[in-house]
Amino acid sequence: MRPPEEPHGGRGVDEHAFDAFYTASVGRLIGQLYAMTGDLAEAQDVVQEAFVRAWERRDELDLDAAPEAWVRTVAWRLAVSRWRRVRTALAFARRQGPPAAVPPPEPHHVLLVQALRQIPEPQRRAVVLHHLCDLTVEQVAAEVGSPVGTVKAQLSRGRAALARLLADTELDPGTARVSEVRHG
Repeated sequence: MRPPEEPHGGRGVDEHAFDAFYTASVGRLIGQLYAMTGDLAEAQDVVQEAFVRAWERRDELDLDAAPEAWVRTVAWRLAVSRWRRVRTALAFARRQGPPAAVPPPEPHHVLLVQALRQIPEPQRRAVVLHHLCDLTVEQVAAEVGSPVGTVKAQLSRGRAALARLLADTELDPGTARVSEVRHG
């Protein structure tokens, strides 16, 4: 490669010459970068990216001036940059500590979600927005882009379907547990 301000002086590689250069050197370069990095997949990735960069600069490439060394150097620098990014991400993750423990969902929550999955999506969305997100019927209508009357019908049908699905469960309105179901 040469700096862009120099005259071409016979430099520049056509597609066929570049293809021949690639074919002749890609395996060797992957082997060399594999030996340097210890990771075959990483070596393949960085060599491929280095060849992409060489392709983008093929009009500056001089096959008599060690283009393989240029590709190898670019590939090595890409590998080092990736290591640095990974090292930084790991250091950040270590500083954050382990993630907070999340308790499992309550059984009544699981029952409600299972029942909600069984009703049609428009009814489910209306029920969730109205009863769990505490939106008014008018706000639900505005959010879903439906008339207020349609939302009222979806709510009525959705509640009736849920009542059928939740009958004889701990969420049955005839049991005391229903008052314990909280949302939010």
